[in-house]
Amino acid sequence: MAEQPRKNAVALRYNPDGDGAPVVVAKGKGAIADKIIELAKANGVAVREDKALVTVLSKLDLDREIPPQLYAAVAAILAFLYRTNRPPRG
Repeated sequence: MAEQPRKNAVALRYNPDGDGAPVVVAKGKGAIADKIIELAKANGVAVREDKALVTVLSKLDLDREIPPQLYAAVAAILAFLYRTNRPPRG
């Protein structure tokens, strides 16, 4: 029986009034990835799966802004989260 690949997760913080770019605030695999996802969901933060982006982001140091080369990919995620977290129009 083949072993299942370990899950990876990366958490970003972005404050448009204070941060120049999104910042990597947590990353991990396996049980740590599960905990990152669990905490995000428990705090009402939408979660999006993007294995390729997580692979790249997981190589970055914690508490560092993402490099300009990743702005477009992360902007797509932030737009998704904005739409997901926005209250429905009445």
